Amino acid sequence: MLKLITTTLFTLLLATTLLAQQPLYVVNGKVVDSIDAIPQADIESIETLPADEESIALWGARASEGVIMVRLIYDTPATFSFEGVTNFTTYLAKSVEWSDDMPAERASLRISIATDGTATICEVLDSSSRQFLKRIERAIESAPRWQPAMRNGKAIESLHLVNIQLPLGKQLPSEHYVIIR
Repeated sequence: MLKLITTTLFTLLLATTLLAQQPLYVVNGKVVDSIDAIPQADIESIETLPADEESIALWGARASEGVIMVRLIYDTPATFSFEGVTNFTTYLAKSVEWSDDMPAERASLRISIATDGTATICEVLDSSSRQFLKRIERAIESAPRWQPAMRNGKAIESLHLVNIQLPLGKQLPSEHYVIIR
């Protein structure tokens, strides 16, 4: 509960700061244009530095609006690559046997990439059928290993979100509701 309140408070403070000024963003010691695309789960800490002489001396004139320093839980994120495919969801879509004449199905999973690069499902967030989920589980179990996330030269575990819908391009059937009055 405290983390949720702290996170919400930080988000409000950060949003207020961003509306008033354009600070310099520094992620793991490197200047970046934005931090919008960084998943919250990947952030270890955030520190704000005022727009004072010390910050300007350290970071240059770009720090005249303040500095937001973000430390990620890793130095290098985990990556997937197999036979030219670098997107794990695309790999799964090609690996799961699901013909075009089968009904459209979807699943959202949180996967863990271990220090040895193996992927495992750590949480099923949503799945439209057990049969579809079982096929995805088999594809993940037989998937090639990832390059794990690295921190200080050592492999670390990381989490990733996988959203998959098959067959590709086919719409899910609409859900029907009964309203009782």
